Order: sequence, then structure tokens, then C-alpha cells
Amino acid sequence: MQEIIRQLEEKRAAARRGGGEARVETQHGKGKLSARERIDLLLDEGSFEEWDMFVEHRCTDFGMADQRIPGDGVVTGYGTINGRLVFVFSQDFTVFGGSLSEAHAEKICKIMDQAIKVGAPVIGLNDSGGARIQEGVASLGGYAEVFQRNVLASGVIPQISMVMGPCAGGAVYSPAMTDFIFMIRDSSYMFVTGPDVVKTVTHEQVTAEELGGGITHSTKSGVADFAFVNDIEGLLSLRLFFDFLPANNHEAPPVWPTDDSPNRIEKSLDTLIPDDPNKPYDIKELIYKTADENNFFEIQPDFAKNIVIGFIRMEGSTVGVVANQPMVLAGCLDISSSIKAGRFVRFCDAFNIPILTFVDVPGFMPGTAQEYGGIIKHGAKLLFAYAEATVPKVTVITRKAYGGAYDVMSSKHLRGDVNFAWPSAEIAVMGPKGAVEIIFRKDIGDKKNITKRTEEYRQKFANPFIAGHRGFIDDVIMPRDTRTRVCHSLSMLRQKKITNPWRKHANIPL
Repeated sequence: MQEIIRQLEEKRAAARRGGGEARVETQHGKGKLSARERIDLLLDEGSFEEWDMFVEHRCTDFGMADQRIPGDGVVTGYGTINGRLVFVFSQDFTVFGGSLSEAHAEKICKIMDQAIKVGAPVIGLNDSGGARIQEGVASLGGYAEVFQRNVLASGVIPQISMVMGPCAGGAVYSPAMTDFIFMIRDSSYMFVTGPDVVKTVTHEQVTAEELGGGITHSTKSGVADFAFVNDIEGLLSLRLFFDFLPANNHEAPPVWPTDDSPNRIEKSLDTLIPDDPNKPYDIKELIYKTADENNFFEIQPDFAKNIVIGFIRMEGSTVGVVANQPMVLAGCLDISSSIKAGRFVRFCDAFNIPILTFVDVPGFMPGTAQEYGGIIKHGAKLLFAYAEATVPKVTVITRKAYGGAYDVMSSKHLRGDVNFAWPSAEIAVMGPKGAVEIIFRKDIGDKKNITKRTEEYRQKFANPFIAGHRGFIDDVIMPRDTRTRVCHSLSMLRQKKITNPWRKHANIPL
């Protein structure tokens, strides 16, 4: 018995050492934490229960029979974040470069299977050189097993990827199928083919950071939702982010205590909208002042800035926010913003998170680049997402709501539950000037008449009353009362039940 206990402790010690002190120090030298340090920082102290510490690879080719380290390059198990259950895997770059073997994949699949069974989120801390080439197709099969579970878990439990090192080739597709991807600047990267292959095939000279670094994916491609400065900031921010999410698709969003009254009045919002309809303002001011304790966790803040998405709390409960940003491209919808917001709306709907939409949109972005890029189909993604969503939907039109973009942004016609407008709202087919130039095209040379007609059109149509007469707007509210009216609406909608017709799955425009 004593001998077995001694062997047990030796194996545990070997697993905890990973690739050894020298390699751990190399990680630290790059500003990176070790796999176990990351888990310790992410989870509540003492809550981590490790699984499969003794698992080793089964490869005997290329001298691998003599290179066995317990755990095989990934630490897996479960624990809690602020007392809430979560499953986690953390790839260990000090062991075979974090490369994925068949056994390594089996460890990840085991915790994913268990997470689906018990209804708990999965967080993956990715730091891997890719498939373990010594195992050939067995490692590729391991990736596919993980991919299959990503798909089965989608919309059932939240899946979050924190890319904290290299993630290349087939390895990128697992994070790509999770709900949120966070990265670390200057130390993590994602790409299908690396700089050397790019140079060979396309003759482009590009660094790993330029090709697939955190800044690239959080600003240009939209692959990543956020790029943090370092491991510590990323993991602590992930703890805050996790608090917004329900455990699974059967649960309501978590509710956290707050002293912020739902009846709080924000008088400063009465002067948020400029008198000049062409002058921008920052929609984030409205979001912060509406949220509990002015707390807003923005998603993809550096990509497609003409639309703003993220999570707030209202009376302690999570709410997803989608808002047009007049500060960027006048708040127009384009390809990138439609994709960004559409995916977010679908996540909220999958996990029972109510959606609050702030609307100030003059229309879809014109131009050949948008049309050739497929704005029709991409714009339809956002429309589809709102129309399909069955969670509570509250909409506030602050200023412009023109044309098809009015329809798309959670209008009454797409089953918006409560639709408010501020007195400054302009709901019309298009802006007054453009409308008049079409209606009175014969008088286009008569500038005085056009100016007069424009003002007539503005008075008649560019206001919330025509839509209010038809019941498309439930009420015209004072800006200062926005938080109160939204809180009351969400409270009323708490027991909302609506179902879509049965189907295997929808065919969303891709």
C-alpha cells in the first residue's frame, strides 16, 4: 500500500511539473502563465477538481515511447467562478508544445460530455502548437471529436475560448465554433496557415502577429471578441464576464443583488440628442446610464464600431444590448455590423437573455463594396436573428429609424414586445431631404421649394407619431425615464412564453 501511495505522489508531482521548471520559466519569460497558474487565477480558490491527471499518450513512433508526461499536455476538470459551476481545460505549452494527441483530445471530450450532461459552461484555455504530428491521423481524429462536441454543445451550454498562445491549422476551428473568443495581445495568435505558407503561396510577407494576432482578430477580422493586455487581465476579465451568463439553455440569466433603483431618473439624457439631426452623439452614454450601476461589458468594442453590443444588468438580471452608434458611419448597418449583431442576438436568444435595442439608424451602407460583398444576405442575418428570437425584446428608438433598417432593428413587425420612441425619433422610409428629392424631383432646381417641402415632410413623417398612430410604437417616452420604462417592461415580460413552429433547424442566410 505504501509503495502505491509513493508512486501515486510521484505521478502527481510529475503531472504538476508539466514540462519542467525550465520550460515554465520560458513561459514566464514571455509574459505567460503556466497552464495550472491560469486555472488557479480563473477559478475560485480551492474549487478545482482535476480529472485525468495520469493520462498519457499511446504513441510509440519517432521515439515517443520514451517521452511520456502524465496529463499529456492538457489540464482538465471542473470548479467554480463566484460559486457557479464551470468545466475547464487548459493546454500546457510546456508539454510537447501543448500539441493535441488522441489522449489529449479524449480528456477534453470527457469534460465537454460531462458539462452537457450537468448543464454547465465550458471554458477552454488554448495554448497549443496544433496536432501532434507524431500521431498522424489519430491526432486529426481527436480534433474532429472535439469539433463534434462543440457543435452538440452549441446553444445548450455557453462555450468560451481564451486563446493564450498559438492556435493554428485545425486547432482554430474549435474556438471558432464557441460562443465567445478572447485573446491576449502580442502572445496569442490564430490562423489557418502560418506566415511561411502564406509567403510560399501568395508571396506576402507577414508576421504571425499581423496575420492572426489579438489586435488583428479583434479589429479587422472580427474573429475575436476582445484582446486583453496579458494573461492576468484576460482571466480576471473572464471571471467578470462569466457572471453575466446562465449555466445552460434551461436556466434564466443569473440575478445579482443591486441597490440601483429601477425608478432612477437620468435627467441628462434629455439633452443627449443634438438639435442638429446630422450631428452625432455617443450611444454608449445611454447604455451606461440605463444599466444597473452604470456597468456595461462591451463585446467586440474594436470591430464594426457602428454597432455596439454587450451585456448590462437591469434589476440585477442580465440583459443583452444592441445599439446603433451614430459616432461611426452615422450608425449605418453594413456587412460587419450585421454579422456582429446577428450572432450576438442569436446567443442571447439561445440562452434566455432578454434583448434591449437602442435604435438610431439612417439605413444600410450604400456602395459597390457592400453590394459585391453580399450586404443583402449579411444584412438578412440580423433581420433573421431578431425575427427568430423568442426572448423578451424591448426597443427604444432615440432618433433615426429609416427604411428597411427600421424593420431590421427589432421593430414591432419582428415581434418586438415593447417598442418605445423618444420625442426626437424620426420613423420614415428615408430622411426628409432624400424623400422630398424623389417625390418632387421635377422641382429639384427650385431650392426654396425643396427646402419648404423638406420641412413639411419632416413635420409630417419625421416624428414618432405616425408609427404611434398605427400601434407600431407603444409609447413616446421622455429620455430621462428610459431606465424606468425598460425595467418595468422587462419585469412584465419575465414570464413571456412564445414558440416558433417545429423544425429540425432554420436555414439562416449564411
